[in-house]
Amino acid sequence: MAKLYFYYSSMNAGKSTALLQSSYNYQERGMNTLVLAPQLDDRYEIGKVTSRIGLQTDATIFNPTDDLYEVIQASANEKKIHCVLIDEAQFLRKGQVFQLGRVSDELNIPVLAYGIRTDFQGEPFEGSKYLLAWSDNLKELKAICYCGSKATMVLRHDEDGNVIKEGQQVEIGGNDRYISVCRKHFKESFFDSPYPANYLITAEF
Repeated sequence: MAKLYFYYSSMNAGKSTALLQSSYNYQERGMNTLVLAPQLDDRYEIGKVTSRIGLQTDATIFNPTDDLYEVIQASANEKKIHCVLIDEAQFLRKGQVFQLGRVSDELNIPVLAYGIRTDFQGEPFEGSKYLLAWSDNLKELKAICYCGSKATMVLRHDEDGNVIKEGQQVEIGGNDRYISVCRKHFKESFFDSPYPANYLITAEF
């Protein structure tokens, strides 16, 4: 039985590179892959998945209202699909994650989703939240904080390097807008303290 995989990380961990490598591995063996990417990600070129090291492939774009089960089934009716790969999977909606599960369960096609776990405020993206809950396999791709520790969080900053603490959850950008950091430096930068008072929990025994 095929499975739903979620490869998650902070930014700059090489998610797109890993996706492109996985797709190439299938194609090298004469198998067909279907790469999906959200239309709102316009950092490079819509309809393309591009890694920071310059690798690129064509992608079928999707919107939040698209039924991904129907999109993938239609493609599979034209030619056999051996693997589906999703770039920027954090932008999936809850229903679309459910649809990807159907692809694995009913069409018997493995789905590899790659995405960021949390946003610039430390809150989970909708797609990542349900991929973490419903995927068969979870795999972490590691990025490094400037201190050398594993980076698990993302900070948004302005052109002067000031940390932005409010705003829309989705704002497309790269190194010009975001930096990956460890939890300690996220807390110190975002809250101006490693132990924000409104986040402390008092346990009763």
